[in-house]
Amino acid sequence: MRAFILSLMLLTGAEAQAQTAPSSSQIARYEGLHRAAHEGNAETIQTLIADGADPDSRDSSGRTPAHVAAFASNEASLRALAEAGADMNALENRAYDVLTIAAVADDPEMVSLALKLGNQPDLVTSPYDGTALIAAAHLGHVEVVRRLIAGGAPLDHINNLGWTALIEAVVLGDGGPDHIETVRALVEAGADNAIGDIDGVTPLQHAEARGYDKIAELIRAASDPGE
Repeated sequence: MRAFILSLMLLTGAEAQAQTAPSSSQIARYEGLHRAAHEGNAETIQTLIADGADPDSRDSSGRTPAHVAAFASNEASLRALAEAGADMNALENRAYDVLTIAAVADDPEMVSLALKLGNQPDLVTSPYDGTALIAAAHLGHVEVVRRLIAGGAPLDHINNLGWTALIEAVVLGDGGPDHIETVRALVEAGADNAIGDIDGVTPLQHAEARGYDKIAELIRAASDPGE
């Protein structure tokens, strides 16, 4: 079962790659708030909403202007939308929120802004019932992981594949510096390294099987801080 799930994740690009940014043709068709959000025009956003525009209107993929702002990394747009009452916890058609979009994009500043504006760090997102932290850990986005942890992201959420952020950092990581530091951040924050996958295989066992010696060392040290 574990091998089947891993193959599925690798073939589909895992939860992080399930996101779909607006295409060039969609962007070309954008009007009103969606166009302003993409272009970073905060003044236009304020004017349109004051004139009655719906801050949570949807494009053909279910993206609100806030999602568009996140994909475009336009902080001014996101701030203007939030201040005008936009739903910071809205999910688009593939169940992604602003925070997870920013986490996948490795955009720490947008992550911090989204949290400040009320995007909940424990929101269940993606077709895999994951979280922004799981997506960031999978990709080894260390600074994003740190900011999500500081913002209160749940360390031990288990997605519908049976994996936590710590397991994904090992199983879907490459064992390199970014994933080493991701694991360090997670275990130092108190992530439960005893939680195994659906077959009961722990993060330590996954690390040892892959020859990720530094990661295995970090997990062992967290298991026995007295060593």
